Parts: sequence; C-alpha cells; structure tokens
Amino acid sequence: MTSGTVSQAPVQDRTDGASVALSALVVARNEEEALPACLEALGFADEIVVVLDRCTDQSEAVARRYTGRVLAGGWPIEGDRRNAGIDACRGAWIVEVDADEIVSPALAAEIRDVIAASAFDWHSVAIDNYVGDRHVRNGWGAYFGVGSKNILFRKGAKRWGAQRVHPSLDWTGTGGPRLSATLTHRVDRDIFDMVDRLNRYTSERAADMRAEGLNETLGRNLRRFVSRFYKVYIRRKGYREGEWGFLLALMTALYPLLSYLKARLEDGKTGR
Repeated sequence: MTSGTVSQAPVQDRTDGASVALSALVVARNEEEALPACLEALGFADEIVVVLDRCTDQSEAVARRYTGRVLAGGWPIEGDRRNAGIDACRGAWIVEVDADEIVSPALAAEIRDVIAASAFDWHSVAIDNYVGDRHVRNGWGAYFGVGSKNILFRKGAKRWGAQRVHPSLDWTGTGGPRLSATLTHRVDRDIFDMVDRLNRYTSERAADMRAEGLNETLGRNLRRFVSRFYKVYIRRKGYREGEWGFLLALMTALYPLLSYLKARLEDGKTGR
C-alpha cells in the first residue's frame, strides 16, 4: 500500500479548532465528473474528507475546490483505503458516501437531527438506485448492488476488511433504526457501464480468492448462479422492473461464477 497525506488547510471546515460533530467521507478513483454534485451536497457536514486512490484525472483539483482535507495515494485493497479515510476524519460521527452518491437536503437535515440525539452507534439509509435516468427500485440486495447500507456511524464503530472488492465489515456497538430519507445512487450510466463494472468486480474478487486460497468448486458456483438469480428476480421482485430487472438478476448471478472462473483460469489479472 502507498499512503497519502492530508492537507492541513481545509477550505470547507466550520470547526475553527472546536470539536468536529460530523465528518463527511468520500472515497473515489477517477471520478472528476461525479465529484462536484457529490461534494456540493455535503456542505451540511463540519468537514469533508476525500480519499483519492491512484487518480489520473482531475479528481484532486475538483476535490480541493470543496475541501483541503484530501488524502491522495494508492491502496490496491479497498478496505485499506476506506479505513485510511475513516482514520483521517476528526468527527465524532461520520457519513460515508461514494462519489456517485448524492445526499438530498432532506437526508442531510435528518442526519444532523440523528447525530444530535441518537443513543446508537450506526444507522442505515435506504438507497434510490439509478441506471442512467432509470430508477430501478427492485432487485437490489446481493453482489451487484444494495438497497440500503449503514453510511452513518460513530467514529470507532466501523472497520473495513482487507478485500479488494466488497470488503467485509466489523462493527462495534449497536445499530439503530433506518433513517426515513433516502440516498440517491447513480450506479451506472448505461448497460455498457454495468458490463464494465461486472468485469472489474469479478477480476478484483478473483484476486481476493487467489490470495485467500481458492476453496471453491464449479458446481458450488453454478448453484449460486441459480440461487442468486432467483433471489434477485423473484424474492426481491426484480421482475417488477421488466427487462431491467432481468438484467440486474443476470449480472448478480454471474458475479460469483465469473469470479471463480477468473480465479481458476487467469494468471493474476485484475482488470483495467
């Protein structure tokens, strides 16, 4: 891992040396197009911390228009870079979002209310997932996307595992009720992006599987293909989304099978 350094001259920091109630954390890689909308919506936080992983575009220049607390470096392991961001946050509470996610004014107001009164250590938020302009409401909740996640937590309550993709989570404390407002997630721009993401994710998962010791079989992953498709398309009502729901179920089902095949058949490739 190559670490980065945090600028000590925040552009957007309302604390003036006082204790920080709420930090907003964004972890990104080459997200110059998505970052402005994401960071603009985080002005309700006392500080914004941006972690930039191996960026080759203008992401750092964009981030520094909103905050001086920018951590730029290289972390091949997703869990490592997310933990680096958590460690850099000074807030008693942290709201962690991705560059393609936008906090609405209603959610921002609810977050401020919750951290002022909550006796719990983390809270989940429901997600409105979009592919392009299409709001895909049903079918999330497996490998290829989620319908909710715990984005609001006290510092010290959340640690990410050492995986390249979909890292595990270790929680300390007690979870509270889900917030009522939702988070907007621009998952993919189009079907091409969905397929590209599947390729990246399965390559990274294959690298994790090789590192952990490949203890899988083709038969097990064929069964997962069937069970995951059924879970997304039937149990999570992906069929209500028509052909989009079928596509989401197919991507979700292919994820473990392609990951296994890449781990078995490719020689350490991790995608582009």
